[in-house]
Amino acid sequence: MLAPIQLHPNGPTFSRLVAGVMTWGVWGHNLSVKEMQSLIEHCLEEGVTTFDHADIYGHYTTEATFGNAWGGLSADRSKVQMISKCGIRLVCDERPDNHIKAYDLSKDYIIRSAEQSLKNLQTDYLDLLLVHRPSPLMQAEEVAAAFAELKSSGKVRHFGVSNFTPSQLDLLRSATPLVTNQVQASLLHNDPVFDGTFDQALKYEMRPMAWSPLGGFFSRDDDAARRVADALDDVGEKYGSPGSDVMLLAWLLHHPAGILPVLGTARESRLTAAVKATQIELDDQDWFILLEAARGHEVA
Repeated sequence: MLAPIQLHPNGPTFSRLVAGVMTWGVWGHNLSVKEMQSLIEHCLEEGVTTFDHADIYGHYTTEATFGNAWGGLSADRSKVQMISKCGIRLVCDERPDNHIKAYDLSKDYIIRSAEQSLKNLQTDYLDLLLVHRPSPLMQAEEVAAAFAELKSSGKVRHFGVSNFTPSQLDLLRSATPLVTNQVQASLLHNDPVFDGTFDQALKYEMRPMAWSPLGGFFSRDDDAARRVADALDDVGEKYGSPGSDVMLLAWLLHHPAGILPVLGTARESRLTAAVKATQIELDDQDWFILLEAARGHEVA
């Protein structure tokens, strides 16, 4: 069973690994309601109690399918955490008024999006709402006003951002409390280790979340991926050869920022394997061996 972890001193407590549902719907495995129910139950059995959504997943359809699955279960809502994101406007049949892909961080749009997510997910509240992408037209006070209204009404308990640079996060944080920044991070996409993103997370005691935590390793065929594959095999032997995916997650989990990987799989076997990563205590030198393989050179 996974030990829970608190995102921020004033934030929610989530499972150490998070189930990302982006590929559960028509953007991936196109699971039926019954199949989603089975997968939700498997996650809970493994201690993965936190589910990461976004309004746009499946062209605005995946939340509702998940909600229908959730509505048919008898799980205790107080022991499950639901995240959603908003702020991106996609051009698709489900949103005929969207004529161009754009960002909308107006107060009304954020509130409407959150309320629609609640309806779709068949829940009374979100544990966490994230601004999905920073908009060049973002007005921090407008976002803060939306967050304040959603919190006072009990519809959303905590707020954060996704894909924000450190300066963008500082701007919004000057107007409203934030508990996390969900960013692309992996051994093969290690920019957040060096660009100030994880430094900022440590400074603010704000545990970051990492989407695509495997970095597309199993679909890549380039020099970096080949170097990493060899290093994972070599280093992995020391830890019982648990598998490349487990070692990649263990690499992220070793960082002092306390990263929460968002697992993109919809396969029960992969979820079960991922839990093993939390049991690996990676040696610092092994961490740097893997980093050097990914970057192609030793640290400066």
